[in-house]
Amino acid sequence: MSSAFERIKRGLGEAIEFTEGKQPHALVHKLDAMDIRNIRSNVGMTQTEFASAFGISVSTLRHWERGDRSPAGPALVLLNVMEKEPGAVLRALSSAR
Repeated sequence: MSSAFERIKRGLGEAIEFTEGKQPHALVHKLDAMDIRNIRSNVGMTQTEFASAFGISVSTLRHWERGDRSPAGPALVLLNVMEKEPGAVLRALSSAR
C-alpha cells in the first residue's frame, strides 16, 4: 500500500480512538464563530464582490451574515485567515487571476 494510504488509515484510526475517548491528548483545532459581515466590511467589498472573490453564492453569504447558517470546512479556515491577514488573502486572490 502507498504511504499516503497508510497515513490516511492511521489518521482515521486516531480519529476513531478520539471519538471513543481513547485518545485524550489528541490535537483538536476548533474555530470560533465569526462576524462575517465585519470581515467583508473591513476589506470594503459588497456582498456580491465578496461572494464572487471567494467562489460562494451571494445567498450563502447572506445566510452566514444573518447567522442562520455557518461556514464550515475550507470556507471557515479561509475566513479565519481573511479575518487575521486580509491583505495576504487579497494579494493571493489578485495574483491567481
